[in-house]
Amino acid sequence: MGTPLGDFVRAKRDSIEPASLGLPERGRRRSPGLRRLDLAARAGISVEYLTRIEQGRDRNPSIAVVNALADALSLDPAERNHLRYLAKITGGECSAHSRPAPPRREVRATVLETLRLLEPGIAVVTNRLGDLLARTSGYEAVTRGTGLLDSDAPNLTRYLFTDPRARAFFADWDAVADEQVFDLWLAPSVENSEWFTSELAPVAGPDFTRRLNRHTVPRRGELRLNHPSGLELRLRREILELSEDGQQLVVLLPADEATAGAVAGLLRPPGGGRLRAIS
Repeated sequence: MGTPLGDFVRAKRDSIEPASLGLPERGRRRSPGLRRLDLAARAGISVEYLTRIEQGRDRNPSIAVVNALADALSLDPAERNHLRYLAKITGGECSAHSRPAPPRREVRATVLETLRLLEPGIAVVTNRLGDLLARTSGYEAVTRGTGLLDSDAPNLTRYLFTDPRARAFFADWDAVADEQVFDLWLAPSVENSEWFTSELAPVAGPDFTRRLNRHTVPRRGELRLNHPSGLELRLRREILELSEDGQQLVVLLPADEATAGAVAGLLRPPGGGRLRAIS
């Protein structure tokens, strides 16, 4: 059985063209990407050891080995951070043998007060699993009619993969889907992520399951939305980590004048100041 660390190393190795690293082609091969032999040589480790890491038979590589693999794979800073995180959870710090409790849904009073100060802007408190825990009236206006907030406990990840309206609402659906699945690895604990994916996977289908072990670090550019009213919105995202709660405060800001005008129209008739929190 593999591990998150091994899956990531293997996926990155398979995605690298040898020529991009100045390595010669070694003839036709059955699988794409960089050979284990070449990656092991670049990292200064044995092919046997690399094989054990990729297959999940070695779960505790040293920091030096993790850094050497990052160098050998030419990872960017975000990918390096993800590799270190996977090494941490693979090493057993997050292991458990019983079904974990879902992450907390309560939002601290000071965070709710911060949301009130952002009214009627577009802001939401969420967690890495995609639970939408509190939101401003601006967020409700932007998502009205999309189905995202229809349930008593709305969840962005579940909506993305189980509601057909999501593909029309998110202009870059594939990129947003990649982001949400990647964030499952950064949930308050890996067990919570596993609990959620075991619940979601049976109903979300292959678009969800094929992303689970891809470990593609998202770039998180502008968010482009197609509002059911016909408006096209371009939003910049400011994400503030609430690390002690395992939550995030996400603020969406108009990226151009057309979007600013469209958002202002969505907020009429007056309905600002109506903060929603779910516990």
